[in-house]
Order: sequence, then C-alpha cells, then structure tokens
Amino acid sequence: MLTAVILLAFLLSAAAATEKDSAPLRLNDTKAAEAFIDSAEVVVVGFLEGEDSRGYKELVEASKRVESVPFAICTVKEAWPEYKIPSDTIALFRKADNHQENLVIAEAKKLEADGIINFVNVNEVRYVTEYNQMTAVGLFNSEVKAHLLLFANRGTKEFTELKKNLRALAPDFTGKFLFVLINGAVRGNSRSLGYFGLKTNDLPRVGIYDGDSDMKWLLPEGEITNERVREFCQSFLRGDLKEVKQAGAEPKTEL
Repeated sequence: MLTAVILLAFLLSAAAATEKDSAPLRLNDTKAAEAFIDSAEVVVVGFLEGEDSRGYKELVEASKRVESVPFAICTVKEAWPEYKIPSDTIALFRKADNHQENLVIAEAKKLEADGIINFVNVNEVRYVTEYNQMTAVGLFNSEVKAHLLLFANRGTKEFTELKKNLRALAPDFTGKFLFVLINGAVRGNSRSLGYFGLKTNDLPRVGIYDGDSDMKWLLPEGEITNERVREFCQSFLRGDLKEVKQAGAEPKTEL
C-alpha cells in the first residue's frame, strides 16, 4: 500500500514538473527580455500585466502546442518601453529581418489559443523559411523585399545539405535578403517554378526575386556553393544584376 502511495506521488510530481516545464518563461527585467529575444531565430513574448489579463491563459495554452517557437511572459512594465509596448501585447520577434510583429490585445475582437497559434505560424519567418500559404504572408509583409530562393526537391540528397549551407550563410544578409526554400516536389509550387522558367527536373537551382522592382534572376547552372551564392547576392546589392537577363518568361503571378 505504501509503495502504491509513493508511486502515485511520484507520478503526480512528474506530471507537475512536465506542466511547469511547458509553461512560458517569466522575464523579470529588461536584461532577461533582451537575452530571451536573442536566444532563438523566432520567439514570442506576452507583455501582459498579470495572470488575470485577457490573453494570458490563451498564450499559455498556445505555448504548449507550438514546439518550434519559445514563449515567455513579461509582466514587468519597466521593460515594455524598450520594445515600444504601450499596453498588453503579444509580440513575435524574428532575427531574419530584425522584425517585431505585435498582436495588440485591445484590438483583438476574439482571442483564443488557436488565433495566437495562427499569428505565430503566419509570422514565423526564419533564416531559411520554407514557402507555403501560411509563411507567404510573413514573407511578403516583410520590409525586406529581396528574396534569395532555393528551389529543391525534398527527399533528394541535395535538399538537406543545401538548406544547411544556406542557413549558415543567411545571417550575413540579415535585413538585406530573406532566404526562402521552395520545395519543387509540392505540386502547388509549380507556379513559382514556372515564374522562373523552371521545371521539377531542373532542380536544384537558386534565384533572386526583388519585390521592389518585380525582377528575377537565376544563378547560372553549376555547383551551388556558398561562395557562388554569396557573390550572387552581392552582385544584386551592387546593382550588377540589373544588366543581366531576367529568368523565366511567364507573366507575374503570386509566388
């Protein structure tokens, strides 16, 4: 009997520990907030007055269901001005373009955990972001309009290695390019490939799309090395690509 009681107590303790570990981190000062925001490519911070605040329970619930993004809560209002937070707000911070996206609680007509998760998924732009209908919103709403595009077929030997290499290169172009991965094996991405004059069996290839000028170019065929991709990006930034023939022949459609 005693053994059963001890076992039950252990199980309850383990469950409590798991629940505690899944709760958002509490940020108690500005330095803690700075360290947390710098700790990952994408993070979410709930700037809320307290546990009774609207959105608090929903944020905690959302944090348990989103594994790819760390969550925290900051109730210390002295830290809020650093991030231009005037009132209760759920803020998403991303390093890829040094962007802060705010979900202001007072402006949200309906606030549920599912809505917060959607807010995160839509704005979760990373150093290398895989293109889909959800991430397209964050990509095209970014102030960074130049996209370095890797067209590759998931499941091929090149896919993982190229993604890894571009992930290492992307931080060097923070605020200048968003690095986007387009999986050519997805039928819905055929329009994106066609816009660059590509077909699935042409991949992998690398391209640049400039949203400001609506122009596009392909890195010439050959081995895709970080050195070649870096120079490709630099040639765009120098303005050299304006004299180079654009990729594809199809009229513009949404990527």
